[in-house]
Amino acid sequence: MKQAIYSSRTADKFVVRLPEGMRERIADIARNHHRSMNSEIIARLEQSMLQEGALDDDLSLNHDRPELSLHERELLQRFRQLSRRQQNALISLIAHDVEMNAEEA
Repeated sequence: MKQAIYSSRTADKFVVRLPEGMRERIADIARNHHRSMNSEIIARLEQSMLQEGALDDDLSLNHDRPELSLHERELLQRFRQLSRRQQNALISLIAHDVEMNAEEA
């Protein structure tokens, strides 16, 4: 899933207090996914909210965004044609695959 491009000057900021050891775990996971900690946290929040149906599709999956390729737009359009249950199953499957690949690396 392609992430929105945020400017550090315009992005909303929110301080989070993490339990002991969580920062290091997030850093390790982010490194394995070749992302910043911020990008990792945002990706996981979006995934969780999508699975719960709590995130407006237009906020995270706007297919008119210029940074999406034609192929990505087609995939997104097909994804939107799936039922919510099918979308959640596909997202869970992809997340599981990503975690398995990260553990193998």
